[in-house]
Amino acid sequence: MPIIKSAKKRVKLNKKAAIRNNKTKKALKSALKDFKSAIKNNSKEVTKKQSTLQSNLDRAAKKNVIHKNKANRLKRRMAKTAKLNSTQKPVAKTTKKVVKKVTKK
Repeated sequence: MPIIKSAKKRVKLNKKAAIRNNKTKKALKSALKDFKSAIKNNSKEVTKKQSTLQSNLDRAAKKNVIHKNKANRLKRRMAKTAKLNSTQKPVAKTTKKVVKKVTKK
């Protein structure tokens, strides 16, 4: 237990900061889980989940809970997977049309 007054104050502030950081981490983890489940289920809410995750990543980076480069890397990966998820459906439909046209000739 600290004896000096400033050390006691640091203990209090560290507890408050730890609580604040844990809230940010939990929000970030839950947003990441929601985004992954939306991608896995081919949900229509992928863009909404993506924007939520992106704002949580920015907030965590701003508060120095995670490094800013890590946040940028995760946002880039998230955007890439969302783009792949959105382009998979139309590509499959167009290939079916192309196959039908080729077989008719």
